[in-house]
Amino acid sequence: MNNKILKLYFDLREKYGSAEDIPSGSNGQWRLWRKRSKTLKEKEEILIGAILTQRTNWRNVELAMSNLKKAKINSLAGIYKLGEKKLAEFIKPSGFYRQKAKYLFGLAEFVVGRGGLAKIIKEPTKELRKELLDLKGVGPETADSILLYALERPVFVIDEYTRRLIKKKKYQVNFLMKNSKNCLNKILNRTGGYIRISTL
Repeated sequence: MNNKILKLYFDLREKYGSAEDIPSGSNGQWRLWRKRSKTLKEKEEILIGAILTQRTNWRNVELAMSNLKKAKINSLAGIYKLGEKKLAEFIKPSGFYRQKAKYLFGLAEFVVGRGGLAKIIKEPTKELRKELLDLKGVGPETADSILLYALERPVFVIDEYTRRLIKKKKYQVNFLMKNSKNCLNKILNRTGGYIRISTL
């Protein structure tokens, strides 16, 4: 199975390229998520986007993020100070905005309460994933997206696209999850960096 997954990775990479191959005019949010080295501010933006992107498309996330930036509320501390009810007005384009405001405020409260993202980054992946999953509105896909794209941890995000691909290739999701770490280590050794798995 690991050889099949490894082959699939390289087939997809050959067909779609890597993060460095994204045209400069393409989707700003996705371009940021796939960027290799990120500032703390960019990492916070990814955490915000990870909540906003739930059950919507990138364009709607960009509209909501644009509203926050125009109001100079594009940090977790800013979101925490703003409060849940006011936040909802700014993120309407993302859909389910009241629910997402509650989730995003909870995430901001968690990060601010722990002393900021710079301190949280130092936590071990396993413990941090558990803490993220304890937050309302943060499921496995969101937690793993935060860990991979914002905190640059070697985790495999199983999203809807991954599930469709696995189903099409007749792989078993549980087996993939159990063996993904071993497979990813092989990919890392061959590609020189874990963040490249985000290029799929």
